[in-house]
Amino acid sequence: MNFNCPRNEHLNRRSLLKSSLATASGASLMNWGGLFGSDAHAAEASKKNKHCILIWLNGGCSQFETFDMKIGRPTGGLFRDISTNTGESRVCELMPNIAQRMDKLAVIRSMKTSQIDHSGGIYLMHTGYQATAAVRFPEIGAIVAKYCGDAESDLPNFVKISSNGNAGAGIIGPRYSPFSLDKDGRLPTFSESRLAPPIEARRHGLRDFMEERYAKSHKAEPAKMYRESYARARRLQNVRQAFDVDSEWEKYREKYGNSKLGRRLMTARCLVESGVSFVEVGQSGYDTHADNFEGHKSLVPTMDIGWAALLDDLGERGLLQDTLVVWMGEIGRTPRINNRSGRDHYVRSWSTALAGGGVKGGLIYGESDEDGIDVKDKPVTEGDFFGTVYTALGIDPLEENYAGVRPIPLAPFGHSVVEDILA
Repeated sequence: MNFNCPRNEHLNRRSLLKSSLATASGASLMNWGGLFGSDAHAAEASKKNKHCILIWLNGGCSQFETFDMKIGRPTGGLFRDISTNTGESRVCELMPNIAQRMDKLAVIRSMKTSQIDHSGGIYLMHTGYQATAAVRFPEIGAIVAKYCGDAESDLPNFVKISSNGNAGAGIIGPRYSPFSLDKDGRLPTFSESRLAPPIEARRHGLRDFMEERYAKSHKAEPAKMYRESYARARRLQNVRQAFDVDSEWEKYREKYGNSKLGRRLMTARCLVESGVSFVEVGQSGYDTHADNFEGHKSLVPTMDIGWAALLDDLGERGLLQDTLVVWMGEIGRTPRINNRSGRDHYVRSWSTALAGGGVKGGLIYGESDEDGIDVKDKPVTEGDFFGTVYTALGIDPLEENYAGVRPIPLAPFGHSVVEDILA
């Protein structure tokens, strides 16, 4: 009798535990992550005090009118290029402020992704995964909230300001769902009670009494999640002042460009400074199928001023070294200029950028061919991108959460971390 067997035939402890925890009917627990170290990894990652701000360019900003110009080529467009403070790269003339801060940026000119429509692209570039019916993948903000956030904080760990991710917290649960502010970065009107404090306190006391009695005989997970969500909403009242940035805006209005986007970006800085781990700030209007050049002429300068101010502000406050700033949309724009002076959706070669904690500044990674039709060198997929972002934030991209018994890594299986970008 042979008592030795190949390693791939061994039943490891995790598999045994999974099997024994399944019910007789074949049902399984909602989320295995907490059972197999996910919460422990999250607690460890949160000690590193990392933060992330995502500048989301809704509709898909053109690489040709920002970081990957093709001067003199048929795909080049109308704008000139200008030099940068690195002396080795050039960017669109619409971005003079970012041009003087290129030493802080790692620009990827070789993105090659898989979803060309807006809905699919928004999901993909918020999660790293294509949407499926079987799994609700969590957004990057939810992941950062779990692995870098403070679970005991009265502040939400994932805040969105005028942005449109379409995935939410997915399989990791509603405690990591985004908290959305309005377009000016203000708290929603429903977040403030209109009752006098004594009346409010009595109502909460009665509600707590009834909930405690109900919880003793009803152990359902949805009911528990509801109670947790309600408790977090009440705790938010303790930190409302963190969202009141009116006086701060008066001081920094000109620096950020006196625009709605500028105020959103300054609010993101204020929230990170207060301890929020992830803030997503949106700017819409980049779906320029017509009048691409006029569209970018109206949008990019506002973004350029606000983005540059954000990098300076974070740096001056000592926050940039621990805050990763991500600049991206869901798609790029076509090399071909259509008959409406527009550029359509494109994913075969486009650009994203990173700055701050965890990445090298003054770096251009990858290259498109002479007309920007295909990636010429060092392609970066969505999986590679998310693996790199998570690594920069001190999060292991191979860490798993579970959809039933199925392990779901933070970045897709088969991804490669772009080590050349990392500091």
